[in-house]
Amino acid sequence: MSLSMARSFLSEACYGEQELDANSALMELDKGLRSGKLGEQCEAVVLFPKLFQKYPFPILINSAFLKLADIFRLGNNFLRLCVLKVTQQSEKHLEKILNVDEFVKRVFSVIHSNDPVARAITLRMLGSLASIIPERKNAHHSIRQSLDSHDNVEVEAAIFAAASFSAQSKDFAAGICNKVSEMIQGLDTPVDLKLKLIPMLQHMHHDASLASSSRELLQHLVNSYPSTPMVIVSLHTFTQLAAFSLIDIPKQLQLLLQYLRDDPRKAVKRLAINDLKLLAIKAPHLWIRENTQTLCECALTIPYNSLKLGMLAVLSTLSGTIAIKQYFSTAASNSSIPPRLTDLVKLAQECCYHSNLSVAAHGVVVLSSIAISCPEKDIVQLEQDTVLGVESLLMLCSQDSSPSGQATLKTALTSLVKLLKNRPHLSQPAVEFLLGQLHLSCDSSRVLMCHALAAIATHLPVLGDGMLGDLVDLYRVASHSSTGEQQELLVSLATVIFVASQSSLSSEVKTVIKQQLENVANGWTVYRIARQASRMGCHEFSSELYQCLRTRVASEHFYFWLNSLKEFSQAEQFLSHVEEGDYSGAMSAIAEALRSYQKGIASLTAASTPLSPLTFQCEFIKLRIDTLQALSQLICTCNSLKTSPPPAIATTIALTSGNDVQRCGRISVQMKVCMDEFRGLAARYADLHQSLFDADYATLRNVELQQQSCLLVSHVIEALILDPQAASFQEHGTSGSVQTESEYERRMMSVFNHVLVEVEGLSKKHPPVSHLHTNCLCDAVIALLKVPLSFQRYFFQKLQSTSIKLALSPSPRTPSEPIPVQNSQQLTLKVEGVVQHGSTPGLFRKIQSVCLNVTSVLQSKTGPDYKIPLDSKTNEIEQRVEPHNDYFSTQFLLNFSILGTHVVTVEASVVDESGIEWKTGPKTMVSVKSMEDPYSQQLRHQLQQSGTQPAPQRSSYIRF
Repeated sequence: MSLSMARSFLSEACYGEQELDANSALMELDKGLRSGKLGEQCEAVVLFPKLFQKYPFPILINSAFLKLADIFRLGNNFLRLCVLKVTQQSEKHLEKILNVDEFVKRVFSVIHSNDPVARAITLRMLGSLASIIPERKNAHHSIRQSLDSHDNVEVEAAIFAAASFSAQSKDFAAGICNKVSEMIQGLDTPVDLKLKLIPMLQHMHHDASLASSSRELLQHLVNSYPSTPMVIVSLHTFTQLAAFSLIDIPKQLQLLLQYLRDDPRKAVKRLAINDLKLLAIKAPHLWIRENTQTLCECALTIPYNSLKLGMLAVLSTLSGTIAIKQYFSTAASNSSIPPRLTDLVKLAQECCYHSNLSVAAHGVVVLSSIAISCPEKDIVQLEQDTVLGVESLLMLCSQDSSPSGQATLKTALTSLVKLLKNRPHLSQPAVEFLLGQLHLSCDSSRVLMCHALAAIATHLPVLGDGMLGDLVDLYRVASHSSTGEQQELLVSLATVIFVASQSSLSSEVKTVIKQQLENVANGWTVYRIARQASRMGCHEFSSELYQCLRTRVASEHFYFWLNSLKEFSQAEQFLSHVEEGDYSGAMSAIAEALRSYQKGIASLTAASTPLSPLTFQCEFIKLRIDTLQALSQLICTCNSLKTSPPPAIATTIALTSGNDVQRCGRISVQMKVCMDEFRGLAARYADLHQSLFDADYATLRNVELQQQSCLLVSHVIEALILDPQAASFQEHGTSGSVQTESEYERRMMSVFNHVLVEVEGLSKKHPPVSHLHTNCLCDAVIALLKVPLSFQRYFFQKLQSTSIKLALSPSPRTPSEPIPVQNSQQLTLKVEGVVQHGSTPGLFRKIQSVCLNVTSVLQSKTGPDYKIPLDSKTNEIEQRVEPHNDYFSTQFLLNFSILGTHVVTVEASVVDESGIEWKTGPKTMVSVKSMEDPYSQQLRHQLQQSGTQPAPQRSSYIRF
């Protein structure tokens, strides 16, 4: 019964359970450990990893591991094996063990057992603990002794432990190296044992002399033992050692290429290829032209497709790096052979038409990379060869629905998109070819081709109109069933149509898509298409789809979510109908849009749940509402110049007051308010951007564009009306052509540039303020409103999830009870934290360090009223800590010299690998009650009894 309770607790997926619940689960597992039945004991042991994942803080992990150590010490070998597996599964929690000495003492006691299997399990346990006990001499001694054991199981366990300790401890590696060398070279050591000992040498990289002696031994082994298993193990260990020590990589490349060229054994060649790929990933900059040339020559002459495929995989890895540029730059300087006639290009061209699809795919990758990174005179011919090779491979794979065929097709399409992005003049014929192939391909291939067409149209929007006709014709006959591939095809085709139409769908296109959706599409497909329409700015169409979906869901939260999306789309639809110069129409459209947005934000709030609070969505929509209100107010302010022009004496007032802005009259004050409001909105967008650690790049760019639009409006107000002389256009302008990633960004940047040019020209010709200035402002507002808002992926879908969980100690016994501390002492606040990830950690960015900010504020004062220095009222400390295995810990020393209740706030933020700080939270607060220390209290009572009034708190100030 107890184990079933623990299992039900640990099976829950959500985090944030109270400490009491975690301790309860630990107690239930402890009951299972103390059970008399072996089965229940084993079941309790294997549940511990889930407990660690559920509550990954040291205080519980330490207790749990001590209990496991007791089971390891007192149980049988099967229980010990279970504890070993748990320890290996929970490797990242080992450093949270507080009583390491006690834990190791209980485990190590089994090493003196007469049972060799028990000793072997103990050795493996010690090897698994090497990261927290790297310098334990008793463990080192036991491992050295066990290497001389006559029991094979114990010797293998000792080899595992020795390898683990060698990787962690320089002293152990230096001490064990000679013994391992003797065993490897000893005639009495069996060959299979030598094969297990050799990989240990890859950890001998702690200093140059140790690495050098290990390389000499491996070189001797490669020369002295030519058998296939020995050469394979020695070469791979050689490569691992070189990869760690770095300085030996060029020598290792030559050695591997020598075996690849000269050794006739396929197994050795395959090992050499795998190690070459490892070094190509690790250090592509160390590949000189001779290395690449040797690899090409081997690939050209090898008769085996499997080996040719491996060599091309290495070249494919190198093709996207600096190694290719080094190859051609050296070739150009040393000989008159053009790049098109080099062995590398010959190999790639030959492989593009190979019968093996995987070989052809790698050939296409290499050839396209060469065409991109080799700007030579005869590049035209090379580009044509590349396009022909890609098209032939696409034609071959487009009708092949097998996994290998689809993987090859995806590789070829990726290379094509990459090539067209860098060589836009090749795009038109390539797009026509893809559109022609769409009608002849299988459904799974069509999906991939649609993704490629969408990527091409995003980078080259001029090609969009030419695609629409073929895409709509294909959509009419695209789907005749409700299979998964057909549904995916509907979504992909609709996405390409949205990208190609550039936010303006014709009625014919809408009708075609709706007919297909009504015939065969399920609700999820319709939602995905509506979501894509919202991302691409086709709000009128997405509003209709959300409208029909609202009543097809089973949860009221989903209903409110779809209803909010429908209202948001309607709001943006109102704004898209604004005409240039129609200022009253713009006011009416903003009013209608705000009405829909207010309805939508109410539905969005109702759609949120504790597990899905929709924080970003609500904040983004609130900012959009406030921005529209500010734009509406700006148009009203511009109109006030007509209803309330500057008085006749405005110039005199400006000269008298010395404030030139007074010449504009009442509008100058209103414009100042508008400018401050837009700057405040820009600051709020910046805060929102800083909180989106898990957002994709397109969403972050979208928020940046909203912030820049607010800054643009505030700058235009300043440049036209408030301070034309001081306003600078250099810092707001764009230099040259900026590479944009989406149609929305492209249109926004176009509006920004157009507005800045208009404002700069007007400010130089006419002094403020006239109807020309206000009309220019209103035109800028309308231009911003006419760009359809893009609701990016993060608004609908969260691909990366990162959260931080904090634990403070000391902690109050109850949440409402403050922590007592004497005012003559300082409080040591320990902050521990755990980083929790979703299913795809580090997809967009990774945590480099965690920034902890601790502040304290005096909430209520209990001592006598007197003037208190400001620095005595508050504490403010900041520290940065780097998480290790998703855990971090640090301490703060806080001073509470003022009697009373203080509120301590601990706020966490994260710093990514680029050094950018993100305000992710969480924020934890705890109350601290500062009490007078007994000595000061006794002294004060004595002074009061003697009738003397002491200087309150003076003693505590003197102490600090």
